[in-house]
Amino acid sequence: MWVISWAKCREFAKSHAESLEPLERWYDVAEHARWKSFTDVRSTFGKTVDRVGDCYILDIQGGNFRLVAKISKPWKKVWIRHILTHAEYDRGKWEDDC
Repeated sequence: MWVISWAKCREFAKSHAESLEPLERWYDVAEHARWKSFTDVRSTFGKTVDRVGDCYILDIQGGNFRLVAKISKPWKKVWIRHILTHAEYDRGKWEDDC
């Protein structure tokens, strides 16, 4: 997969330093993934990933953070739409992108 873009992860980690290492791990796994369906994504991340509309919601660092992404069909690219704290995610403003 081609993940677009690491810059969003780096920017988020500036104000949430504890997210950097978990985001790096997520990014590395996603970059090397060869998904062909939501089932494949779920096989990789288990119950830490859900689908809402066209977006995939991933728990980062045990659910302290949420990464909202879109995955292209035919499963070649991952666009990071948002990285949020749990409280920001609960406000739901990200849902307009999905």
